[in-house]
Amino acid sequence: MPSDTVLYQAAALCLTYPDDDFFARLPLLREAAPQLRTFTDHASVTGPQELAAHYVRVFDFKNRHSLYLSWWQDGDTRRRGMSLVRFKDVYRQHGLQFSGEELPDFLPAVLEFTARTGNTELLTEYREGLEQLRSRLADHGTPYAVVLEAVCATLPAVSMGVRS
Repeated sequence: MPSDTVLYQAAALCLTYPDDDFFARLPLLREAAPQLRTFTDHASVTGPQELAAHYVRVFDFKNRHSLYLSWWQDGDTRRRGMSLVRFKDVYRQHGLQFSGEELPDFLPAVLEFTARTGNTELLTEYREGLEQLRSRLADHGTPYAVVLEAVCATLPAVSMGVRS
């Protein structure tokens, strides 16, 4: 069984828009992360345009399947700005400068950070949101749910305590 590091990096790639680079890496992803095989098998038999259209339908039109972790905790409120600053601070504490086109709480970016550093702090902190996303993707019937299931399986169980 591959390490969680490999899984996090593979999951990051699977949760980004499926461009030519994704399809070029697909055979490697399939071998490196068997936990994602249901998704990678689906992607390998789905045409690039069809998979891209599915990705857009699932992730780009509604927050119901948001890949932005702070949205699950803060919604579209002012608090979210402070949460985004915190993501950047955590990256900086590990010697990394966030410089992407996406916001720093974009799940593939967080997964890549986790793969590079071994630090699961952000994934664990947003575990409840990850579980909600996983559940909604499963209810939606998308193969992307497998990716979230594999990531969630590496993390501690969701605490049902009261949030302060």
